[in-house]
Amino acid sequence: MSEIVERITAEDRGAEIARTLLFPYLNHAANMLASGYATRDDIDAAMRFGCGYPVGPLALIDALGPQVVIDGLTAQHAETGDPLHEPAPALSNLAEAGAAPDAGEPQLRHTIEKVGVVGTGTMASGIVQVFAQAGYDVVYVGRSQDKLDGVLAYITKNLDRAIERGKLDEDGKSNVLDRLIGSTEREALADADVIVEAIAEDMDIKKELFADLDRIAKPGAILATTTSSLSIAELAATTSRPGDVVGIHFFNPAPVMKLVEVVSAEATKPEVSETAKALSLSIGKHPVSCGDRAGFIVNALLFPYLNDAIKLNEAGGGSLEDIDTAMKGTQLPMGPFELLDVVGNDVSLAIEETLVGAFGHPGWEPAPTLVKLVEEGKLGRKTKQGFHTY
Repeated sequence: MSEIVERITAEDRGAEIARTLLFPYLNHAANMLASGYATRDDIDAAMRFGCGYPVGPLALIDALGPQVVIDGLTAQHAETGDPLHEPAPALSNLAEAGAAPDAGEPQLRHTIEKVGVVGTGTMASGIVQVFAQAGYDVVYVGRSQDKLDGVLAYITKNLDRAIERGKLDEDGKSNVLDRLIGSTEREALADADVIVEAIAEDMDIKKELFADLDRIAKPGAILATTTSSLSIAELAATTSRPGDVVGIHFFNPAPVMKLVEVVSAEATKPEVSETAKALSLSIGKHPVSCGDRAGFIVNALLFPYLNDAIKLNEAGGGSLEDIDTAMKGTQLPMGPFELLDVVGNDVSLAIEETLVGAFGHPGWEPAPTLVKLVEEGKLGRKTKQGFHTY
């Protein structure tokens, strides 16, 4: 931690870039805490396990000293006039902000023996693998036999790699595969205790699915969505059981990433939220709790920072390489432009637009360069060209 603090507070151009981008991010985290949206522990854990950051934002404020952050933001605000750079009142008493009683270890309030997964993409395939490896019977549903075969091939490849690394044996592989049942019929989900949706990030498509799951699922079954940005409440409203609908947002690739955001809408029953957290723990994940609003914790904190990095480059505040290098100097696993290209510039733009639509902050308007790259089809690593060329 001391090395990170020294790097951020150094007197050189790299440190100046880091402060320019980190202080608004820290300010946003302080405001998130003060609003009661999520606890201190969950905000810090979300950025550590969801982004691979060495330290959470609130712990970093403590390490730097709140006054350092306040002074830096005050100087930025004087220069930009952006309300997002005005120091959050919570920074002055961060130790007291957002204190929450220890609720203890979450418990499975519903019996979970069989898990259903809808979807056959990379995220869905990873979720199927994670549950099967944790000992759950899993039925997964796709549109065609070819799609189902793709899920099985993905999981088999991952298990073979685990065997090569000495982390699994052939019996373990067989046990995982024996727990899997693929089907092209949604009715195969009728006896599942929890059904996890991992299909296209399109509200109309998801609404149709949830209305059908409401018809198919047994009474008391939990209906979960892996959405990273859409309204849980809006999906739940298509069912006759909104209290049983919850967000369980896995991070990609699901077998590797530790974080799960458990997202509760206003109607979500407390025992359903608690069961979702306990279920996440049972499959080796670190669950964090948050409410039903755009971006949840990770995207709401991460993407404004990435957008700020683009705007800093546009303003002549540093080359792509300068900014990437400066941020990796603070022990972040990737520079912002490297990360944008990994996420996909089209995905990043969509998330930015969702955040602006939800919160209305003009300072979060997508940077022109991001818009231009998407229009040109330069989406990042998946097209071999984005901010960098691959």
